[in-house]
Amino acid sequence: MSTGNTNATEALTAADIRLRVSVLAEQIRNRDLATEFDRERRLPLDIVDGLRAAGVFRMNMPVAWGGPEVCSPEQVEIVETLSRADGSVGWCSFIWADSGIYSGYLDEAAARTLYPHLDVAQSGWIYPAGRAERVAGGYRVSGRWGFGSGCNHCDVLAAGCTIFENGEPMLGPGGSPSWRVMLAPREDFDIEDTWFTTGLRGTGSNDYLADDLFVPDAHSFSFLEPAQRAGSLWKRPDTFLRKMSGVPLGIARDAIDRAVDILKQKVDRVSKLPVRELRDVQMAVASAEGKLGAARAYVFASLEAQWRKLERDEPLTEAERAATFLARQFAFRASREVVQLVYDTCGGAAG
Repeated sequence: MSTGNTNATEALTAADIRLRVSVLAEQIRNRDLATEFDRERRLPLDIVDGLRAAGVFRMNMPVAWGGPEVCSPEQVEIVETLSRADGSVGWCSFIWADSGIYSGYLDEAAARTLYPHLDVAQSGWIYPAGRAERVAGGYRVSGRWGFGSGCNHCDVLAAGCTIFENGEPMLGPGGSPSWRVMLAPREDFDIEDTWFTTGLRGTGSNDYLADDLFVPDAHSFSFLEPAQRAGSLWKRPDTFLRKMSGVPLGIARDAIDRAVDILKQKVDRVSKLPVRELRDVQMAVASAEGKLGAARAYVFASLEAQWRKLERDEPLTEAERAATFLARQFAFRASREVVQLVYDTCGGAAG
C-alpha cells in the first residue's frame, strides 16, 4: 500500500491530504479486513503507515510548524472518505489526528518535546478516570483509562486525571474537583488487551494503565485554560469532536452504495422482476439517501457557520454552539437508521 512518503519538512495542503486519502481509501475498500480484525483487533501496521504517509495525522498541526491547520469541514470530509472505506480506519484517524490540537495547549518547548514532527499520532481518554498527585515539578499519575482507540499504534497518550495535593482533591472553579489532561509517550503506559467486541473491532480501543508515572507540569493542561495558539482550530475546546461526524456519515454512505450493488443483482422469487424495479425497494433506497443527505447537510452547514465566525473572531450564539453538537448527534442516529434500513432491504444477501 503506497500513497507516497511524507516527512517532517514536506508541506502538505488540505487538498494534498484529501488526494492522498482518496487513493489510500480505495486500496482499503478493496481489501478484506475482516479476518485481520478478528485476529488482531487493531489496524494493520501498513494501513497506519499509509495514513501517516498521506498526512492524516498532521491535519491539526499549526502553520507555524509547517502544518496545514485544516479547517473543520475539510477534516470531516477526509474522515468521511476513510470511514467509507472502513469504519475502524476512519475512527482511529479522527482520533490520531488530534496531535496538533493537544500541542496547542502546551508551551512551545513542551509541545516540541512531545510532538517533535508533524506526523505524530495521538490517542487517549481525556476525562478524569485517573489520579494525579501534585509534586514538585509535576504530577505522580496512576489509574486506568478505557477506550484507548489506536493506543497500540499511537506516539502520545492522553490521560485525564483528578488532581490531588497532599492526598486531598484540589478544587477548581465552583468547588468542583480539579481536572487536568496528562500527556506522555505511549511507552510510559501499560496497554491491556481488553478490546473484544463486534463493532469497530479494528480500532484496538484497549485499556491502558499507569502506576506512579511522573508527568512534568508542562506536559499537562486544563480545558479551563486558554490554548496557547491563536488559530481558529484552538478557539473552542470542541475542536476534538468536530470531525467525528465523518465516521457515521462515511459508514452510512458505504452501506447505501453496497446495498445498491447487491440489489442490482437480485431477482424477486415471486414476480421474477429485478428487485431494483420493486416499489418498496426503491422507496427504501430513496429514504436512506434522504436521511443521509439531511444529516450530512446539517453537519456541514453548522460547521461552516461556526468556522466563519471563528475566523472572524466573532462570538457564537447559543443556537450556533448547539447546532454543531446536535448535528453530530443526528449524524450518528440517522446513519444508524440508514444502515439498518438498507440491511433489512437486502435481506439474506446483506451478509
